[in-house]
Amino acid sequence: MESPASARVLLLPGWQNSGPAHWQSRWEVLYGDVRVEQHDWMHPLRGDWVMRLEEVVQAQSEAVVLVAHSLGCLLVAAWAAQTRLAHRVRGALLVAPGDPQQPELAAVLHSWTPLVLPHLPFPSRLLGSHNDPYCSLARAQSFADALGAQWMDCGAMGHINADSGLGDWPQGRALLAEFLNTQP
Repeated sequence: MESPASARVLLLPGWQNSGPAHWQSRWEVLYGDVRVEQHDWMHPLRGDWVMRLEEVVQAQSEAVVLVAHSLGCLLVAAWAAQTRLAHRVRGALLVAPGDPQQPELAAVLHSWTPLVLPHLPFPSRLLGSHNDPYCSLARAQSFADALGAQWMDCGAMGHINADSGLGDWPQGRALLAEFLNTQP
């Protein structure tokens, strides 16, 4: 499946980046999607990450589709709250958001609180899992509600990452295509 017509898919990994077995890395190779590289994957500072996304979106000559995983979902929200480039976004697929208020994440993700969860100015779909160790299902649903994102319950898929055994995750790519085809 190719990238959505007339849109560049930007991949937004979470804390520690997405390794070679992660579906985002596989999509980068299979479909030519563009990973938004951050300056520091291990110590993610919200302001730095937002600025980097702004630079990458600004550099695109076509519309973009944001495909975020984990902390990348919160990056989309924080960026959308302050950018003037939201009109360039055709849609966003937000997969398994991380919760920086969980005790085991709070110290590393301190700059991500308080949470910035504006109603997104572009269509979005948020996918959550029943057994995600980094964000409860109820919390993921509350994020979707706050962002105005279409909610999708994925069942028990862990953090919807390489540990979930998804491989190339063709179902995720199909969800992305289906979602974008329903947007005007």
